[in-house]
Amino acid sequence: MSDMARVDNRKTNSTKPLLEVKNLQKYFPIRGGVFSRIVGNVKAVEDVSFSVAPGEVVGLVGESGSGKTTAGRSILRLIEPTAGEVLFEGVDVTKLSKNQMREYRKEMQIIFQDPFASLNPRMTVGDIIGEALTIHRLAKGREKEAKVADLLERTGLSASHMRRYPHEFSGGQRQRIGIARALAVDPKFIVADEPVSALDVSIQAQVVNLLQDLKEEFGLTLLFIAHDLAVVEYISDKVIVMYLGRIMEIAPAKELYANPIHPYTEALLSAVPIPDPTLKRERILLQGDIPSPINPPSGCVFRTRCPIAVKECADVVPPLEEVSPGHFKACIRR
Repeated sequence: MSDMARVDNRKTNSTKPLLEVKNLQKYFPIRGGVFSRIVGNVKAVEDVSFSVAPGEVVGLVGESGSGKTTAGRSILRLIEPTAGEVLFEGVDVTKLSKNQMREYRKEMQIIFQDPFASLNPRMTVGDIIGEALTIHRLAKGREKEAKVADLLERTGLSASHMRRYPHEFSGGQRQRIGIARALAVDPKFIVADEPVSALDVSIQAQVVNLLQDLKEEFGLTLLFIAHDLAVVEYISDKVIVMYLGRIMEIAPAKELYANPIHPYTEALLSAVPIPDPTLKRERILLQGDIPSPINPPSGCVFRTRCPIAVKECADVVPPLEEVSPGHFKACIRR
């Protein structure tokens, strides 16, 4: 099937979500004592639910420690979720065996945050990108080499780079190699885990533009994890705001940036620089640091830093409620 036919086919199946996450939970056990018994849990992700439509780019934002990366890796089962469902094209991948899950690896890929640590320094670029083609028996010999060369060209590199090693490339070039590796098996869904946070600002724009172009060319569906809200606004169709393992707000990107309704989202947006020096924005400063996920606050987890918190916020875990079409918030005061 041609690239154009593949894109058209994916766009026509847009009536149902490609990915549905339901009540996802991930706890990391804390062990202590002589017998290494479980004495507590790090509650990294707590009751997270959202959906991603085919061809959609969903931005997942929040401070460091909010559970963004853990959620992304749990969805792909790179780490096993504690509870919840992850439905990919209607199939709950959390219930699949390792052999069954292997088939879904072709459809669900990841671009890692660190372009230095995510590439094997002992392998050539051609071997790194072509490894998945061999594992999934998609191509071999000259066909595999031609596929790798094509991917390098599409991601802004050269086919001549196949024989070189990762240490011979800059950070931006290494991230392009990582993107090419993710695209090698023709996936439908990619988790981009802060793919530009380790890069220089000038290179960040190039990589984001590349992802945008590849999304259109391949008909990709992306979960774009980041803490830079300006980047997320540029690339995303929908934005999910997380804090301490829970979702605070979900909305279409344009609406979220124009009309944030959760106090945490307002605080995050107030810190985004405005390119026009004549415009001023009132900065909302949050007091203190994000609490420990080992012992999160009762009720609303954001209440200890929330500027509009009241006594009732300690007693009620606010449900994620739809306040307008496609716009959800978790706050009892709004």
